[in-house]
Amino acid sequence: MRKLKFHEKKLLKKVDFLHYVDEHEEFEKKMIRQFHLQKRDDYQKYLKICRKIRALVDVLRQLDPTDATRIDLTEQILNKLYNAGVIRRRGGLEEIEKLSVASFARRRLAVVMMNSKMMSNVKEAAMFIEQGHVRVGHNIVTNPAFHVTRNQEDYVAWVDTSKIKQKVMKYNDELDDYDLLN
Repeated sequence: MRKLKFHEKKLLKKVDFLHYVDEHEEFEKKMIRQFHLQKRDDYQKYLKICRKIRALVDVLRQLDPTDATRIDLTEQILNKLYNAGVIRRRGGLEEIEKLSVASFARRRLAVVMMNSKMMSNVKEAAMFIEQGHVRVGHNIVTNPAFHVTRNQEDYVAWVDTSKIKQKVMKYNDELDDYDLLN
């Protein structure tokens, strides 16, 4: 590497390459805390997905509103996002513009458990998921970042052999002798 000239050194004195200021850093930290995102990378992935979807919407907006391709692609995107549970209703491209990182974070298994009143907070839900106490359908899920679709939301339950399920059943007076054998 060549030696820097005087004016280059002077310019580089004012720049700190190790500590840079990010204007969205506070919002990012808030989202990570609120939804208990264990990896910062998860936030970045959701952000990247949102950007790509918005870019696709921008391309669709450039097409003529009566174009058959635009109508078909808009319907496909709306159906996929609605079935994934990311948007609340199949409105139109305006609904997709409201898409954010929080839309994807709300569909994580730990958050869905908290919203369905299975747990009181997201941190405890994530802990029980990692310990293997939760199943979606017939599959035991150990990743709190598991994306729960609208169809899967009704099938989130405790594992049959879980002590938590037995405590809940005992509290509700639904525990019978057969369940005690397991």
